Amino acid sequence: MGVISTAKVVTGSDRAGRPRTTQPGNREWVTVIETVCARGFIIPPLIIFEAVMHQSIWYENGILPYDWSIGVSENGWTNNEIGLIWLKNVFDKYTKDRTIGRYRLLILDSHGSHVTPEFDQYYLDHQIIVLCMPPHSSHLLQPLDVGCFSVLKRSYGQRVEQLMSLGVNHIDKQDFLPLYQQARAESLYEKTIHSGFAATGLVPYEPDRVLSLLHAQFHTPIPTPSPQLRPQIQNTWTAETPHDITQLQHQTALIRQYLKRRTQSPPSPADKALNQLVKGCQLAMHNAVLLANQNEKLYAENQRQKRKRGQQRSYLTRGGVLTGAEAQHLMETGENSSTEVVNDVRNEVRKRAPLKCSLCSSLEYNTRIYPERQSTV
Repeated sequence: MGVISTAKVVTGSDRAGRPRTTQPGNREWVTVIETVCARGFIIPPLIIFEAVMHQSIWYENGILPYDWSIGVSENGWTNNEIGLIWLKNVFDKYTKDRTIGRYRLLILDSHGSHVTPEFDQYYLDHQIIVLCMPPHSSHLLQPLDVGCFSVLKRSYGQRVEQLMSLGVNHIDKQDFLPLYQQARAESLYEKTIHSGFAATGLVPYEPDRVLSLLHAQFHTPIPTPSPQLRPQIQNTWTAETPHDITQLQHQTALIRQYLKRRTQSPPSPADKALNQLVKGCQLAMHNAVLLANQNEKLYAENQRQKRKRGQQRSYLTRGGVLTGAEAQHLMETGENSSTEVVNDVRNEVRKRAPLKCSLCSSLEYNTRIYPERQSTV
């Protein structure tokens, strides 16, 4: 959750060996089962957390869409039980009404949860044809790996870095859910899905697109035109007071044109002073925009952390898979005994443990030296 992909940082040479920030240290695994169709639509995902009980804070305040599902396992990975639940309650549910013809083709990797007897029997009974890819070939044959997941990881990593810059050094499950929703909306859409199926040679069917990648080919890069040969854009800016960096650039270009028309002599001290003034204005405007943006994000993150700390944790059910709608129903009807047990434990008055000897851990030593504490012991 805290580190999903590698990152490259461009910084000044004076910062070498002195990193300013670090990545959030939470390396807990989360599994997300995503499914896309060649026609461009995507069905709700199944998120698998490393947990035993479902917590109500995962579903409160609309943090999770109603059609999304959350499962729990001991290590945060999928297993045979969750894989079968996904096939029945997610894939079959959201694709059977969209099927054109009699059969559905499901492309999977060769994970053990996809080849169990129960899994095989279910897709045989429901006209689902399963195609398991050979091991170590998903980077060439899996449309999600080729066209979608790289964009998804990059988008999620950028959001983790933004939280890191705001002082959030630990990404937990409650933070992961909104971050993943935002990254998913930016990466899994019709255009990237179509490009994934096309790059793997599936739709349209072009096996040579994959076979050609198995042989190294060298290409001569096309030279880019020099700046002198590029067409010049006509400046239509009218002189006025600049209010942002773009207007400042237009105003600077206009002043330089006026100076160029007035004289053709070598650069004068006035030109140098003008360039210094423009550079100072650019720095001031950039800093003002960055500070305003940072203050806005810090305030929003501070308010979110306050609400997060004020929420009471309760448990809905043990194990299994819950959709957002099912979790909301449990919270509204109160059909969860786990919440009452947790609240009772929290409301108990804590009693201080009896004093013990630091050498032998005996209670009699304390009663002899401190007789006034004998009643408490």
